[in-house]
Amino acid sequence: MGDHKHHSESSAQHKHLADDGQPVRIALVTVSDSRTPETDKNYHYFQAQAEGGMFSLVDYRIIKDEPDQVAAALEELSAGEAQLLFFNGGTGISKRDRTYDVLAKHLEKTLPGFGEIFRMLSYEQVGSAAMFSQATAGVYQGKVVVSTPGSPAAVQLAWEKLIAPEMKHLVWEIGR
Repeated sequence: MGDHKHHSESSAQHKHLADDGQPVRIALVTVSDSRTPETDKNYHYFQAQAEGGMFSLVDYRIIKDEPDQVAAALEELSAGEAQLLFFNGGTGISKRDRTYDVLAKHLEKTLPGFGEIFRMLSYEQVGSAAMFSQATAGVYQGKVVVSTPGSPAAVQLAWEKLIAPEMKHLVWEIGR
């Protein structure tokens, strides 16, 4: 019973219904005061992942960790074609980390399980510092919103273990 590899019948049925054969449209937002498109390893990672055809990267931007820039990116992207908005960076606990604070005020529904499982998996990688992460996910204006730390290891962990396996299912659930 406790084997996490087994899916419930309804979950498996939903995943089947959700797979319409179309790639999920993703917008990537890197929150950083120093990264450029050339130095943004997460952007390059998503470009490589998109080549698999499971999703298309329809928007990409780098913004400063300023509340008005985070809010503007959320508003603009939620009005666009992307189905999933993936923010990376600005999720720590320093004064400069404000991505979480802005997103938390806007999310219409939250997916607390995402942050909980992400921190549990992060703990296996980085130890007790995982508790400093304010990784979160939820729904805003009919879009899936995911927010992770900006480190490439964190982005890859969230993507490979949590988002990619459920991406179509997430988008389908929100749209039905």
